Amino acid sequence: MGDLLVFVLSGLVSGALYALLATGLVLSYSASGLFNFAHGATAYLCALTFHELHSGLGWPSVPAALLVVFVLAPGLGWGLDRLMFRRLARVGETAQIVATIGLLVALPAAGLWIVELLAGAGVPVKPAENQFGLPGVGPSPAKSWQPVEGVGVDSDQLITWVVTALVAVALWVLMRHTRLGLALRACVDDRSLTELRGISADRLSSVAWMISSGLAGLAGVLATPLLGLSAHDFTLFLFVSATAAVLGRFASVPLAFAGGLGLGVLQNLVAGYASFAESVTGFRTAVPFLILFGGLLLLTRRSRTAGVAAADPPPVDHLAGASWGRRWGGWAVAAVLTCVALYTVTTPFWSGLLAQGLAIALVFMSFTVVTGLGAMVSLAQGTFVTGAALVAGLLMSRGWPFAAALAVGTCAAALLGALVALPALRLGGRSLALATLALAFLADQVLFQLRWLRNGDTGWAIPRPVLGPVDLSDDRALGVALVVLVALVAAALSALRDSPSGRAMLAVRSAPAAAAASGVSVLRTKLLLFTLSAGLAGFGGVLYASYNTRITATDFTAMTGLVWLAVVVAAGVRRPQYAVVAGLVFALAPRLLSDYVTQSAHLPVILFGLAGLALANDPDGYCAAVPVRLARRRARSGRPPEPEPDTPRAGPAPGSGPVAVPETGAPGGRRLPRPRPADPGRTAPAPTGRSARPDRESGPGPGGPAALALRGVRAGYDGAPVLHGVDLTVRAGEILAVLGPNGAGKSTACRVAAGLLPTAAGTVHVGGRDATRDGAVHRARAGVLLAPEGRGIFPSLTIEENLALRLRDPADRDAVYGRFPRLAERRSVPAGALSGGEQQMLALAPLLQRPPGVLIADEPSLGLAPRVVEEVYALLTELRDNGTALLLVEEKAAGILGVADTVACLSRGRVTWSGPRAEVEADLLTEAYLGRGR
Repeated sequence: MGDLLVFVLSGLVSGALYALLATGLVLSYSASGLFNFAHGATAYLCALTFHELHSGLGWPSVPAALLVVFVLAPGLGWGLDRLMFRRLARVGETAQIVATIGLLVALPAAGLWIVELLAGAGVPVKPAENQFGLPGVGPSPAKSWQPVEGVGVDSDQLITWVVTALVAVALWVLMRHTRLGLALRACVDDRSLTELRGISADRLSSVAWMISSGLAGLAGVLATPLLGLSAHDFTLFLFVSATAAVLGRFASVPLAFAGGLGLGVLQNLVAGYASFAESVTGFRTAVPFLILFGGLLLLTRRSRTAGVAAADPPPVDHLAGASWGRRWGGWAVAAVLTCVALYTVTTPFWSGLLAQGLAIALVFMSFTVVTGLGAMVSLAQGTFVTGAALVAGLLMSRGWPFAAALAVGTCAAALLGALVALPALRLGGRSLALATLALAFLADQVLFQLRWLRNGDTGWAIPRPVLGPVDLSDDRALGVALVVLVALVAAALSALRDSPSGRAMLAVRSAPAAAAASGVSVLRTKLLLFTLSAGLAGFGGVLYASYNTRITATDFTAMTGLVWLAVVVAAGVRRPQYAVVAGLVFALAPRLLSDYVTQSAHLPVILFGLAGLALANDPDGYCAAVPVRLARRRARSGRPPEPEPDTPRAGPAPGSGPVAVPETGAPGGRRLPRPRPADPGRTAPAPTGRSARPDRESGPGPGGPAALALRGVRAGYDGAPVLHGVDLTVRAGEILAVLGPNGAGKSTACRVAAGLLPTAAGTVHVGGRDATRDGAVHRARAGVLLAPEGRGIFPSLTIEENLALRLRDPADRDAVYGRFPRLAERRSVPAGALSGGEQQMLALAPLLQRPPGVLIADEPSLGLAPRVVEEVYALLTELRDNGTALLLVEEKAAGILGVADTVACLSRGRVTWSGPRAEVEADLLTEAYLGRGR
């Protein structure tokens, strides 16, 4: 019993640290949707700072801890959010994972480099790297108590428990009982919708990252007596605590906290009572990774299909269709020049470095397969390299020739890759990355500890081969051979990408459901990619080990694979030639920095890690950004002038009376309603859009001043124009219906009007004020509200919480419940569980209580039953009668024409007709939808 209590109490210490790190992960993810792999590195950097302030500079422990936790750590979180995280939240998940892994590598090295510089400047700092048995916040040495016979508790443990419990309670109150916490949870549900509600998602992100980094700093300070100053141990702590974050579904602070405590206890119990562990070398240290892997498999059961990382569309290939010389000529010339340089201008030392870079480039090409083609982030590539090289070395020690050992080592790596992929591929994105890293650590701790495989600390000799008269022990000959080999592998991967199989792989990457519907096996394709990548990593690993002439089990650890991933993705992971650039940079940059900048070993690691910062601006890497920028420059310099928009058709001449709309003739055979009878109490609205006069858009007139006006707006996505000089105007108390087919630019016009999409040309006026430069938050605060396509609700929040975001006053919410009893009955139900009609009512209900100045509704009838559509239109009409200006976008002409005051027809990004509802002709709609005239 005493042993059990000891295991539980000691497990609660590590569990408390897991809980702190896990709650920080949950909080930062809740605000930005970004999983921070560098969270443990932040904890280490704060622990290092605390150690130097307390032990080096002699500060008292409590002031030093307070400075780190409440100043340094939040400042670091704020700075990283402004510099990096804010932009990373808008790119693909692959770039997010790699960029934060780069920080994981860079932050500890940056801290150690600063300590190194301070020591050189004479500051009394203390040795920091891999120091253990260090004092913490409490007394030093720690005071001990024995509450039960055989069970001891010291002051460091007690402080950790108490502080962690207080932090957990505070965080739960923050997330569940404050408006800030509500806004944070809304932000992770839908960042864009949060901004459309007038809440700055960027500001929320900064606050969340400051709190999250503060929690990491607190964990680092509390963990100093337990972990010492080992960046490796802090990183391992992060990966285990990620299991607790998964348990909390990256949204629940209480579950993450409880999960962290449970993991710490479970880890100790397994290590203490698993008797078979005595016969398995490294099993006890591998327990956290078994827990992590098992937790990921059990708790992410419904993840995306077959390891799809994210919606990560490929960049435009600006050389598509170009000649072979234009696509490959530069690379071929570079290869020839490299071969010539090896025998002419380079010294033996630099020839060796070039050969080393080409050898590691083969390993880097494996990332092109698994991540570039498959959109899967594998953190086990170092494991495949080590496994293949150890097998090849073992066989060569038994007299096998180099070629046969290389082939078997490559097959062993491919088999290991398949074994890793089989359980892991059912995960996706960050879960897949964490699972492969857990398996990589398991291999380091258990598989590569087998004596027959590792051959002790000396490893295996892998001599360079002799190919006929060519002795590859000469670095120059090896370099030329590797140039040829790298070129062949690059050509093979490019041919694979352009082949039918490669297109199937890209289809699986982009749309797995559609690929499966087309007869492509998603799981089989992903498994093939993973196995091929592992085999290629093993092939390159044997050649890399041959360059070094020896392999040991510790040459390429799981942490080495993290550095490799950061380097190759920062260069560009989608093309094999970019992996070659990354390999050469990886080999040459440290030597160049040592010769011309500093001899510190930390600076190259910092630069390799911080290369991930560039992914926030160029998610496809700096090499891939070069042709994109050149293409944009050519487009700007030689762009032909835009054709003038089609001349809009004017309505009937004044005085000719309204034109009757026949009951048939709408696109698709739908019946158009007859014109709504004129309301004698309402002034006839003025025409809008291109047919409106400029002086009537902004000045007072029969329809009143313009509440929202788009004038000559041009806009698009990634340089592809969608809107070509759109003019739209809607006034207070008026409904403007924008009609048009799919692809006409209606949703784009809505996004421009709401501030979600910037204009390339033209202006947007709100209430007569130029609001072109205002973003979505400022537009929302100015009274412009967008109800986006689908449902403008936060599905994970309850009905009450959705209403509270718009209506702070409980009396206003009670008024909504009084009008919509169905919402009152289910106020504690998550909004995502409501029917489509109920969700639309929830989105519109608070607007009736606090009407906006302008409401932009994008497809408000989408997916609703006809009866519900009538109710929605009735609510929109009521808003109009309350003075709101409504811009309604619909594909279906039926129904919307019955409530509209004015109509604009949009086709191919241009307004082809606009005018009063009573002047709409069936032929005008036919032309707008089908592009045909009368």
